[in-house]
Amino acid sequence: MIVTDASVWVSRFLPEDSFHQASRAWLIETATAGVALVAPTIMLAEVSGSIARRTGNEQLGYQIVQQIRQLPTLQLITVDDTLGQLAAQVASSYRLRGADAVYLAVAQRLQIPLVSWDREQLDRAAALVTTYQPDEAPGPAEK
Repeated sequence: MIVTDASVWVSRFLPEDSFHQASRAWLIETATAGVALVAPTIMLAEVSGSIARRTGNEQLGYQIVQQIRQLPTLQLITVDDTLGQLAAQVASSYRLRGADAVYLAVAQRLQIPLVSWDREQLDRAAALVTTYQPDEAPGPAEK
């Protein structure tokens, strides 16, 4: 199991993104190996909105989210009051943006690594969990 930030999903679906190839390769390799890709439910809105903004195509963002939801290895975590409180504490303690703190709270609660392209998120989250960029993450056999 590994928490996968929206930045990885967005770059995977945007060929013009500088991280596209690395994200695509890592997600395919990890999913093919059967490793659970975990994300808070807010990932859906983050990905949909980001893709729609960057492409100017509002339908594309929603279509991609529907594609992501079909992945058998994807586990979405509901942001309930308990997780929200943990995320608030993490956001304050580590000076993280709200959404970034939610991903970290999920990783901390489940005691699993966090993968992201957001360097600030990774650097600050490293105090609580193992963090990686997709191009530096261990292969599925090493997870």
